[in-house]
Amino acid sequence: MSSGSVSLLFLPQLWSRRNTAEIMKEGLLCLCDLLPRYQIHTGLQHSIIRPRQPNCLPFDQVTLPQRLQEAGYSTHMVGKWHLGFYKKECLPTRRGFDSYFGSLTGSVDYYTYKSCDGPGTCGFDLHEGETVAWGQGGKYSTHLYTQRVRKILAAHDPQAQPLFIYLSFQAVHTPLQSPPEYIYPYRGLGNVARRKYAAMVSAVDEAVRNVTYALRKYGYYQNSVIIFSTDNGGQPFSGGSNWPLRGRKGTYWEGGVRGLGFVHSPLLRRKRRVSKALVHITDWYPTLVGLAGGNASLTEKLDGYDVWGAISEGKESPRLEILHNIDPLYNPARSGSLQNGYGIWNTAIQASIRAGDWKLLTGDPGYGDWTPPQMLPGFPGSWWNLERHLEPQKSVWLFNISGDPYERYDLAEQRPDVVKELLARLVFYNQTSVPVRYPSEDPRADPDLNGGAWGPWAGDEEDEHWVGVYHKKSKDRKKKYKLSKTKSFFRRLNTRIMANRI
Repeated sequence: MSSGSVSLLFLPQLWSRRNTAEIMKEGLLCLCDLLPRYQIHTGLQHSIIRPRQPNCLPFDQVTLPQRLQEAGYSTHMVGKWHLGFYKKECLPTRRGFDSYFGSLTGSVDYYTYKSCDGPGTCGFDLHEGETVAWGQGGKYSTHLYTQRVRKILAAHDPQAQPLFIYLSFQAVHTPLQSPPEYIYPYRGLGNVARRKYAAMVSAVDEAVRNVTYALRKYGYYQNSVIIFSTDNGGQPFSGGSNWPLRGRKGTYWEGGVRGLGFVHSPLLRRKRRVSKALVHITDWYPTLVGLAGGNASLTEKLDGYDVWGAISEGKESPRLEILHNIDPLYNPARSGSLQNGYGIWNTAIQASIRAGDWKLLTGDPGYGDWTPPQMLPGFPGSWWNLERHLEPQKSVWLFNISGDPYERYDLAEQRPDVVKELLARLVFYNQTSVPVRYPSEDPRADPDLNGGAWGPWAGDEEDEHWVGVYHKKSKDRKKKYKLSKTKSFFRRLNTRIMANRI
């Protein structure tokens, strides 16, 4: 859910939560919230896990639900997994959840649960535990997942055993689909994508109400902690809005990595306030394990911090620095070099780090325009498309992100001292990184070879197809680079065309 979407939509339930909750304005995001490690420490720093890749969460790392199970919790997951499933050991029920109901891939039809990974490679993707839930499709996924959570709450005895539920809604990811009754309040919006997106958010809003009511009805509420968070920035031309932040999902600009959320609980000591404490998604692991009475320190080399004091009491956040990511496989910036990085860091590499008030980006950070809300046709904002006026040969950016959260004023040339300091921090983190895991697609994953459904295709005794750092062949690298640049060109062309239609 994008940061610019909430305040402009009719969301009575999410906004009512803010009256008794802590609103998190400085939540920074990454790929996975079940591990307390940065992406560079999991091998997943390059991209998402594709459906046909023999890849998943690293087996040598203990997940959040596994730690909660050790603390005596009953653990359940409902919704979108998207963390790999090439063999059964990768499935949610093998990674700490007592039960699972949802979709394994990253994007499915909200009604049919059909998921495609390119033309002609499609399959059914709704699972109950470790089996395909053939007979349970046909219902809108937001409603179906909410119904399952209510069923879990009704069947469990909160007095007998504590409970953890990870509800991962598919919404508001594409495809943009919603029941008609949610679209009606937004019928006046001229942009069709924005209209559908708003309707999908309203369905999530209603789901939050229904889950909260169930917590009250079945005796959980007074001792509960409810965390609501997005997982990345929005896609402006798929109905989302990060305005006035720069960039979008998939970029290292604030529009891609800064996320809104809230913590709602009777256990909060200070309620009804907006927190500017710096929190990263890896912080949920030690924070929740600590709340559950577990020991997060049993997990070696935590990148996350216990931030409950900052959330509940308004204390200073123990987090002072965030490594957004270092991706050595992303298309290198042609203007980048070790020389441009003062001999400290090769600025052709895509990377980003924040330390205190400062944020540094190197390489190609991704699409960096400021895109106004599409629900405001003809918006005269002077920031829109400023990127085209910026120097195209840059490979280093520095922002005082506290004073300039919209990333309008690049201070890299004025503050080389800060640039050098943060480049040195990138070097430090890079020395601790593990090899990238981004294997080639396995043809055995085709749903047509597996009964028409997505699911595990490799035996548990099989090793992964990658060994060490993932290397592309030189010719293949050049072809893929050209293809990627072509795709990028058409993506940007489509962006401009869509923008001109607004």
